[in-house]
Amino acid sequence: MASSGASRWPSNSGNDGISDEQAARLRERARFVRLETIRLISIAKVGHYSSVFSCAEIFSTLYYDTMRLRRGEPGWPDRDRFLMGKGHAAVGQFPILADLDFFDRSWLDDYTRLGSPLGDHPDMRKVPGVDFSSGSIGHALSNGVGMALGGRFHGKDFNVFVLLGDGEMQEGQVWEAAISAATHRLGKLVAIVDRNGYQLDGKVDDVAAVEPLDEKWRAFGWEVHEVDGHDVVALANLLRKVKTDTGREKPCCIIARTVKGKGIDYMETEPGWHLGYLAPEDEARARDMILEGAQ
Repeated sequence: MASSGASRWPSNSGNDGISDEQAARLRERARFVRLETIRLISIAKVGHYSSVFSCAEIFSTLYYDTMRLRRGEPGWPDRDRFLMGKGHAAVGQFPILADLDFFDRSWLDDYTRLGSPLGDHPDMRKVPGVDFSSGSIGHALSNGVGMALGGRFHGKDFNVFVLLGDGEMQEGQVWEAAISAATHRLGKLVAIVDRNGYQLDGKVDDVAAVEPLDEKWRAFGWEVHEVDGHDVVALANLLRKVKTDTGREKPCCIIARTVKGKGIDYMETEPGWHLGYLAPEDEARARDMILEGAQ
């Protein structure tokens, strides 16, 4: 039997529920996210590479396996909702939204240029498929609580997924929202913490220690699971089972253990890549690393 508070669906490398073909597709879409992030930041001349790379598999698993969506219908009322607390990772979300035909793919070619709806953070007023406008960190979970309550009020059964940065755990509003979600027993709300260990100013726990995260979320009344955030099989299996646990009344927190800058060796060891720019020769090298990692 699992120890108290442990995930009922621990990380594993076996394909229990997700096929080899599906897993390969999710890995390929994560590579797509990384490669498109490099391309778009080359247009903007500055961007958040490493913040996207730590959650590329989370993006691919949510959008291509977990969430209920309709291609070309970003406003479908019964869709699952997705909100990003770490909105600076939007450069990795936009290529997926275009791939799902939520907007014309040519928009990507003008990323951050004057007049483009695609900025450094997502804007729900301008970008089809974006459910929440991000900017200041810490507001996404509160809005997720509101959406989950709204769905209940209107008799909808959609799920609400909120991706949070681990540095975001230092925001008091996150914990106010956590209390509210547990109080209202929002079983349709799932928070995913991208636990890559770093924020703009360095190591998260050097800036303001957030561990033990699992115990904190559990103490706030949430069901808690931990997973390797780069293992698409473990991610997909866990998210599928969380989503289909229709009898759950507690909101669910998934702590995804990740590596900031995953896929680019020097970004994985240098926290300064939270924000940066790759010169053309470095961009080519980074692309090669991502493609070589796929072999």
